Amino acid sequence: MPSETLRHASGAEFYVIDKSTWERAVYFDYYYSRIKCKYTLNANLDITHLVEGQRQRGLKFFPVMLYVIMRAVNRNKEFRMSFNEKGELGYWEYVVPSYTLFHNETKTFTDVWSDYSDDFDTFYQTVVADIRTYGNITGVIKARPDQPRNFCPVSSLPWLSFTGFAQDTYAESSLLFPLIKFGKYFQEGGKILLPVAVFVSHAVADGYHTCKLINDMQEIAQSLWKEV
Repeated sequence: MPSETLRHASGAEFYVIDKSTWERAVYFDYYYSRIKCKYTLNANLDITHLVEGQRQRGLKFFPVMLYVIMRAVNRNKEFRMSFNEKGELGYWEYVVPSYTLFHNETKTFTDVWSDYSDDFDTFYQTVVADIRTYGNITGVIKARPDQPRNFCPVSSLPWLSFTGFAQDTYAESSLLFPLIKFGKYFQEGGKILLPVAVFVSHAVADGYHTCKLINDMQEIAQSLWKEV
């Protein structure tokens, strides 16, 4: 594995935002403090070429799709935003994936995180190795300890080609990262489509930004095998 391209979670820089010059300052304050708003946007991605290439190469689908999502997230700083230890608002240089692994024997799951790389082969081998290392740990939610602060939660619901997904919590949360879920892919009109849901804090991202994120996923899914 070309480890020089691996971007370790601990190495990410955090850039504090100067709200006096930030174009979204009034929107952030409005949706974070006054009208506390989060929303979910659902879409179907055309992953026909992605699946064809994945099958031809004998690769596992989940790490491939995880790469598509994380590369899109790391293109857009709105989905890398967080607070630092001092409570200052900013964004990470990059975020790493935090994803769920399902345990069929107990019908439970655990969380695992992996380091990130823009390089597909490095990312894929890193995730596969981490799943092999932590995938059989049960009875805890966090199977891999020391989850970093710069993480993006991603999970899969491979049992259903859902048409919509909504999420809510009953407690206050300062989490600004998106929660991204994808379902069971299906065939329609000669294409393979994948339902994707992105749960977003309106304070950091409007509909434009979330649409761009999803469109970036689509573009990466279409062009990945041209790069690899």
